Amino acid sequence: MSRDARWKALLDLLVEQGRLDVEEAATALDVSAATIRRDLDQLAEQQMLVRTRGGAVVHGVSYELPLRYRTSRRAAEKQRISTAVAALIVPGEAVGLTGGTTTTEIARRLAARPDLATGSPALTVVTNALNIANELAIRPQFKIVVTGGVARPQSYELIGPLADGVLSQITMDTAVLGVDALDVIHGAAAHDEDEAAINRLLCERAQRVVIAADSTKLGKRAFARICATAEVDILVTDAAVPQETADRFTEAGVQIIRA
Repeated sequence: MSRDARWKALLDLLVEQGRLDVEEAATALDVSAATIRRDLDQLAEQQMLVRTRGGAVVHGVSYELPLRYRTSRRAAEKQRISTAVAALIVPGEAVGLTGGTTTTEIARRLAARPDLATGSPALTVVTNALNIANELAIRPQFKIVVTGGVARPQSYELIGPLADGVLSQITMDTAVLGVDALDVIHGAAAHDEDEAAINRLLCERAQRVVIAADSTKLGKRAFARICATAEVDILVTDAAVPQETADRFTEAGVQIIRA
């Protein structure tokens, strides 16, 4: 197993369990304890975890894996969710896309839709995500509007007051948000307050708000609030969402789509 593959596996285990034990991680990855200790030390130097005696723990409520390490987590669910979200978009719409692994997949699904292969424009896409803008910019039928701001390396998103200046001047038909947590009572949230602020602006400037979130994010809370549940029109999630959870969102006025 390569170092990058080990690091990804370790970070995935850490997110799932909240803490890691060196010996248990060595057994799970079939490598030596010395290798795991070295990996944890190097990841700690990059501030991706907190080293403890005999293992490691996550940073806490604001902990977030960089996008490059989140790409393959729950990949099948994200692909189904992204296909369902892309199907909601009507040709000619102005669509806002936040950064994240799921929204990146949604952008790819939109680019692959035959009915969006032509038009002037087929879609107007507003995004603060550099990777999404990069992928869609080669599609001449898409009009790409990129917000200003300072690049956030964890998610490739532009954040800060420069982005506010652009978003305050436009309106959108649909805003598609990837979130870190969505709770009926506490609403949608992100780990980072600057990211949440941009997402909040996207919601405010759109006629329809769609949240794309797999079932592991439902009923959870994160540090920075994006919007109230009442502001969400549609939640697209996976089939593993408990019926009780789905019913609570439906009662709150949110349309649920299981992908």
